[in-house]
Amino acid sequence: MTERLYSVQLYTLRNAIETDLPGTLARVAGMGFENVELWKFEQYRDAYQRALAETPLCPLSAHASLVDGNASAAVRVAAELGIGTLIEPHIIAQRWTTRADIEAAAASLNGVARLARDAGVTIGYHNHDHEVRQDFGGRTGLEVFAEALEEDVVLELDTFWAEVGGASAVELISRLGARVRFLHVKDGPYTTTLLEQQPVGQGAMPVADILKAAPDAVRVVELDDYAGDPFEAVQQSLRHLVEVDR
Repeated sequence: MTERLYSVQLYTLRNAIETDLPGTLARVAGMGFENVELWKFEQYRDAYQRALAETPLCPLSAHASLVDGNASAAVRVAAELGIGTLIEPHIIAQRWTTRADIEAAAASLNGVARLARDAGVTIGYHNHDHEVRQDFGGRTGLEVFAEALEEDVVLELDTFWAEVGGASAVELISRLGARVRFLHVKDGPYTTTLLEQQPVGQGAMPVADILKAAPDAVRVVELDDYAGDPFEAVQQSLRHLVEVDR
């Protein structure tokens, strides 16, 4: 049986990170997480370095602006912190309207990947909903994008936003194949209203089918926003994922 890897995108706990970063990481480790996806790791580099040394948490991945940001600086800090995969979280919707624009965006990310290889950092891309809303000959923009990526560039499929954008996350996983190395697993109704998101297992997303479709992908808990206690939501989400994966 495949060993499941569970992580949490620390953006979910951003308010706590900004007031007590080491305490937040200690609480995350206490929940049973072994991995984290870092948020604002360049800004909080030193604090993360100290806090990670005091917990068993592994920074498997992190988000940083790569296509329109300072990619070389982000890669350098990622390597210093031992981040395995550095993920571009957002390429603006205007760059997903034509095939040529999508392929140009992929070429930009490929350039970052070439820069990162020597540092031992893998580059990836995380979607929202606009990458799947438009049809390109029976394929989503995300699939066109993936076909233009170099072989070692990976995808972090945000399963919630794929579904909200009108695509089946399960079918996307099937078509994108092994390039999907990370899943953002979040739940809630089919809405763009962030505060309506729910702990995993308490919303409308086909979570069990998604997990079954990607047994080897890292499961990353994330809530873009939440009306209740985000720590409780993260804990509940982890418990549900572990139960479904059995």
